[in-house]
Amino acid sequence: MNGAAWVSPMSLWRVGCVALLLCSGISLFAQANSPEVARLLREAQAALAAEDFPRAIQNFTQARQLAPANLEAARGLLLSNLQAGHPAEVIAAGREAATRWPEDPQLLHWLGLAYFKQGQLDPALAALQRSAKNDAAGFDIHFDIALVLLSKPQYPAAAEELETALRYSPQQALAHVLLGRAYLNSNRTLQAIEQFQTALRLQPETPLVHYHLGFAYASLGRNSEAIAEYEKELARAERNAELRYQLGRCLLETGDWKAAIPHLQAAVQLDPRNGDAAYNLGKALLQGGEIEAAIVQLQNAGRLRPEDPSPHYQLARALEKAGRKVEAGEEMRRFSELKKAQPQTGGMATGRVQ
Repeated sequence: MNGAAWVSPMSLWRVGCVALLLCSGISLFAQANSPEVARLLREAQAALAAEDFPRAIQNFTQARQLAPANLEAARGLLLSNLQAGHPAEVIAAGREAATRWPEDPQLLHWLGLAYFKQGQLDPALAALQRSAKNDAAGFDIHFDIALVLLSKPQYPAAAEELETALRYSPQQALAHVLLGRAYLNSNRTLQAIEQFQTALRLQPETPLVHYHLGFAYASLGRNSEAIAEYEKELARAERNAELRYQLGRCLLETGDWKAAIPHLQAAVQLDPRNGDAAYNLGKALLQGGEIEAAIVQLQNAGRLRPEDPSPHYQLARALEKAGRKVEAGEEMRRFSELKKAQPQTGGMATGRVQ
């Protein structure tokens, strides 16, 4: 998931996990092997609630050493390390704990999240699915499985998990946004639009939801609606390179090259590797009569997109207008060669996978 800023799962399940751990106090003390273990666990819980993760880790570690068979000490140690941003430690401790409690859903959940944060998607998915198998009744586990599936990317499977998650907690705006993204990348655009609109009703300030809604409208050729959504997002994300590119591209498609140019220039400045932005900026500059500037951008687009014939066609036009006929002929021949080498498609894509 690149186009939008990716949201860490930590913020969503953190409060619930801490509350669950704290609410397990009665069973935790019943399992404690000594008053000393009970004291350590009480102090660890208090430190975890106060977000004093180093102290929580220290106390849970000591409790674990004194009472290796104490499940709550093992759970607390994993959660504290996860909250502290130590996924490698979670994986090491989680593997050991999983040999003693192979079906515990909390241990498997946190182990899966640690794998995910380390970019190890296959073991993350395996651990999270095992957790769901043992305790499927909850929003968090299905949401986190969906995050992994979106990253793989497996959009239809991610959509199924998000649909399940939302049956447990339909008021989660972010889940509606991600479900919309999964639908959009599965060619279910109208359903995607419904999800983005739902997210806006639930939480109007959800980051990037106007961007995704705009992209969905643009994919249907509804450029006026797309532009309106992109402009709403622009008010709070003006340095988002992909947003500036998509807004500029839509404006250019409607024929408003003058309004498109500043957005496409911003997109190129913010992300110099975006060949699509350079290409569209070159087209807009050419339409505006800025021939030399157009040549520079179209040459850049050709370097960034060496297999794409389109920059060479536009560059040939620009060079012709500049009176550079020999170079224009060379670019037109390059265009023809690349065009012949391209596989036949039913049409041109209007955007990239979101």
